[in-house]
Amino acid sequence: MNIPNILTLLRVALIPVFVVLFYMPFSWSYWAASAVFALAAATDWLDGYLARRWGQTTPFGAFLDPVADKLIVAVALVMLVESHASLWLTIPAAVIICREIVVSALREWMAELGARAHVAVSSIGKWKTAAQMLALVILLANPASANAWVIFGLALLAVAALLTIWSMLSYLRAAWPHLSWDVKKA
Repeated sequence: MNIPNILTLLRVALIPVFVVLFYMPFSWSYWAASAVFALAAATDWLDGYLARRWGQTTPFGAFLDPVADKLIVAVALVMLVESHASLWLTIPAAVIICREIVVSALREWMAELGARAHVAVSSIGKWKTAAQMLALVILLANPASANAWVIFGLALLAVAALLTIWSMLSYLRAAWPHLSWDVKKA
């Protein structure tokens, strides 16, 4: 166990904390939930940076880091879809969650073929993550209403959804030569 792995585990442990804060009946609950989510998002960057900088990358960390990211983002999106009940939030949320499932399956399949490097994280994926995390911090901090912050958060989430589609298509294009329509004979 090392500090980067502890930070990743902390990100998972913060999920129920920010969920409970979000649903508490206090005027400050949205801000508190958003702050906890922002802390978790910061640990996403920090754990990877420290693991590379200190040479402490581990198979456990390589497995858990993307899982922790997907869990916290999916939970935040589901909570926001429920609380905002808006098509402008639901469509980008569905796109983002579906993309995560497709890309995770693609990476697993490519790893099985020994070609995992063909679908490594790209710079588009990093931009998508940054836009997505910032959008979620903004939307978690603001109750459902048509204020400027919510509109900005929704616009940023739409940008994240477009980058999500772009990155998924890039991964699928890179993996395409390894995917086959041919039936394998046993």
